[in-house]
Amino acid sequence: MATTLPSPQVDGLPQVIDLPTPRLLERLPSWLTMGGALVVLMAFSAYLRTRFISGQFWMDEAITTGIASHPLGQIPGLLRQDGSPPLYYMLLHFWIQAFGASETGTHALSLLFGLLCVPAGMWAGWSLFGRRTGLTAGILFAVNAWLTQYAQETRMYELMGLLGILATASFIHAFVARRRGYLVLFAACEALMLYTHAWAIFFGVGAALALIPVWRRSEDRRGLVRDAVLAFAAAGILFLPWLPNFIYQAIHTAAPWAKPPRFGTPILISHDLLGGTGVSVPLLIAVIVGLGPLVSAARRRSRETTILWTLIVIPVGTLAVAWVASQSNPAYVSRYFAPILASILLLAAWGCARTGIVGWVALAVTVVLMLPVATYSPPEKSDMREVSGELSPLLRPGDLVISGQPEQVPLMWYYLPSGLRYASTLGPAPDPRHMDWVDALARLRRARPQATLAPLLASLRPGQRLLFVRPITPGVSNWSAPWTQLVRRRAAQWGALLSGDPRLKPIAWAPHDYNGAACCVADSAVLYQVT
Repeated sequence: MATTLPSPQVDGLPQVIDLPTPRLLERLPSWLTMGGALVVLMAFSAYLRTRFISGQFWMDEAITTGIASHPLGQIPGLLRQDGSPPLYYMLLHFWIQAFGASETGTHALSLLFGLLCVPAGMWAGWSLFGRRTGLTAGILFAVNAWLTQYAQETRMYELMGLLGILATASFIHAFVARRRGYLVLFAACEALMLYTHAWAIFFGVGAALALIPVWRRSEDRRGLVRDAVLAFAAAGILFLPWLPNFIYQAIHTAAPWAKPPRFGTPILISHDLLGGTGVSVPLLIAVIVGLGPLVSAARRRSRETTILWTLIVIPVGTLAVAWVASQSNPAYVSRYFAPILASILLLAAWGCARTGIVGWVALAVTVVLMLPVATYSPPEKSDMREVSGELSPLLRPGDLVISGQPEQVPLMWYYLPSGLRYASTLGPAPDPRHMDWVDALARLRRARPQATLAPLLASLRPGQRLLFVRPITPGVSNWSAPWTQLVRRRAAQWGALLSGDPRLKPIAWAPHDYNGAACCVADSAVLYQVT
């Protein structure tokens, strides 16, 4: 006979055909079985999330590492020009001091946050819905495609994912289950998210919207409103020291590299967050079958139905606000979706836990499809390591490196030898470890190619060398935003000027052997010598 593990919150849902629980597991204490499962899941997750941990950087990772490599006191000022909050960069600063700035070393910090998502997800599922959902959530968080991809990238997204799990679970505990001790955890997590990425604002609005179904069910509406004001105000007060910088960044460091979003959000969630249709469709079926009865009239005011609507409104509200805001200031890409991942996976885990064999099949399909990591996590993110390997032996201290894409200067600094000088189509780059995004689009429009290039060429003596690196853009669809259009045009203009200058003799080019950058930017490089 099948053995089920219902929790108090989900009693009353129709029973389904299930797999039997082995008698040995029934006799073991829950802490032992769940603890053993957690160890196995974290080990398996570590296996998946280290397949490409030594893979080369793309430009955003080099910018992040370059900023974090500065003295701690300089990081806030540099981030004022970059557009990001400081928490992840400061953590990475200390991590680099302890473990170095190699690709593997810096990726390991993201890996740590990614692995911590497994126990955090298991705790969230168990504490809200019972042991079975906790175990199911642990599996989903252990193999999730989005978490696997960004666990191997030196950016703050994995930290946002971890904080999103804690914030989402503590929100439900505090406002739906009315366990007021979780108000502190929610406020702290929201504040930490604000110091990690600007999308925390959209998550905060989504969470505030999720209070509407909670308020409609609540028997203590005045107390609920009081607690909400206290929690959200506490998070806002904690963020006040960074608020002037945030306002400056919002005005001067917008995202000219992106276009306003259209209506492809479901595709982004299915493909980028979950790993493709083969994963999202079985999980969606499990959610509909397992949680569909909660929307019936008989259960409309139950606590579990309120939790269901909360887990729906948080991601929908977050994405809706971000989508509207991105019509005028585009910042809508799937790598920013970290705060909503918890709601989506908790819904999937809860649904799978209530559908018996249907849920187990959905889990099995998910695990199997996540095994070939290269299908959803790009093994190649740039070709700058290849360019450096071929051309570094030909470069000497004092030679000039010019980037046709200004934000790639830190990537070149990371891979090329020390002692070189750097510039871009914006002009000289005295500190090549970071990108100054302040009014960057207007500055690039004003930087006329001939006038900007002339003093750079005048600084070179006969015998010195100039390396020009430009992005490969033909046939690439994401070069149509205002910034990328202008970068593409400027790179072509500079390439024509350099190739037509009689003082410059091309002596080498790279890369000769390149497999392709699956997700980001590929480059070609020409080395000139001043005659």
